[in-house]
Amino acid sequence: MSIIKPFKALRPQAQFAKQVASKPYDVLTSAEAKIEAQGNPSSFLHITKSEIDLSENIDVHSDEVYKTAKENLTAFIKRDILFSENKECFYIYRLTMNGKSQTGLVALSSIDDYENNIIKKHELTRPDKELDRINHIKTTGAQTGNVFLAYRDNNKLDAIIEKWTSKKNPVYDFIADDTVAHTLWIVNDDKTIKEISEIFQSQVDCTYIADGHHRAASAAKVRQALNNKTESADYFLTTLFPAGQLQILDYNRIIKTLNGLSEMDFLNSLQHDFIIEEQSSAYKPEQPHTFGLYLNNKWYKLTSKEGTFSEDPIGVLDITILQNNILSKHLNIHDQRTDKNIDFVGGIRGLAELEKRVDGGEYVMAFSLFPVSIEQLFAIADSGNIMPPKSTWFEPKLRDGLLTHLIYE
Repeated sequence: MSIIKPFKALRPQAQFAKQVASKPYDVLTSAEAKIEAQGNPSSFLHITKSEIDLSENIDVHSDEVYKTAKENLTAFIKRDILFSENKECFYIYRLTMNGKSQTGLVALSSIDDYENNIIKKHELTRPDKELDRINHIKTTGAQTGNVFLAYRDNNKLDAIIEKWTSKKNPVYDFIADDTVAHTLWIVNDDKTIKEISEIFQSQVDCTYIADGHHRAASAAKVRQALNNKTESADYFLTTLFPAGQLQILDYNRIIKTLNGLSEMDFLNSLQHDFIIEEQSSAYKPEQPHTFGLYLNNKWYKLTSKEGTFSEDPIGVLDITILQNNILSKHLNIHDQRTDKNIDFVGGIRGLAELEKRVDGGEYVMAFSLFPVSIEQLFAIADSGNIMPPKSTWFEPKLRDGLLTHLIYE
């Protein structure tokens, strides 16, 4: 069963919460982070993307970047922008976007659970991305990146969280520049903390990483490197959401190559596996096994023909169909994690972003996909399989900086 525990969060003074809260480090380039933090010395990006305070030519993985992150974190504490809670608490974090809310529990999850597959994974990780966060955590002594976990709906937990949020005042409540509302409550009552912990330990048999595989893997490897000398490193920072509240957006593809084919030859080659219909405007798939294709200023709807894909948990995914029946078969793109001819665009950016990237000339075509369901993610994780890379895009995103776990001070 799932082990979670309360913790003494490092968090901003209420008057600084909005300025401190920043987009996750891994959804921004260094250039984007620099613009985002411009004129805001309290932005947590000075800690998570500390290269923004150094020369533009700096290697973002250099020791100087991680040392600057540590110096900036120390400065935030000295300036009383951030402070440590005086007792171990749980926290409730509500995100509201476009009128829809999802409410999660912020807690420490067990690295033993991660290593024993009680916390289930569905993606492979890249060693370079792991090493970046390992160095960041070891140098700063802080887990600044929150791992987004999902669990199957539990009525008792829902009732406790609903009661707390309806009767207590939030400590933070603001609308970020992207119009997403962030509301956070402190659960500091010992009885409620015990009740929540016991429900997870007795009724939640597993949780699932929705977003943050690299952050989780890095925390586990830091614990290993510390050789169990620091008890705080036995746990990592997580926010746990009930599955029924989560929304997965499409994760679309842009492609640089026609692999030597003419546009007409490429379209003709797709007819073996797809029904192709030209569209009068941008096409967003409305059901599984349909795709949008943007090529030479035109949109097409591609519908998979019967018998062209398998029905197993991986084979039935649209991203697998795209891989097998288009990318590998016709474009010589076999590994989406490493091939330079493909890139990924989160659905939050909309289809106009696909058109913009292709019309800009660097890419020749784009594919819009139907989102993976949370049930598909659970099924794949339960089966021990791995989803294709960049299969899921969760929105809205948790903000960095509101709650940080210090593994040593």
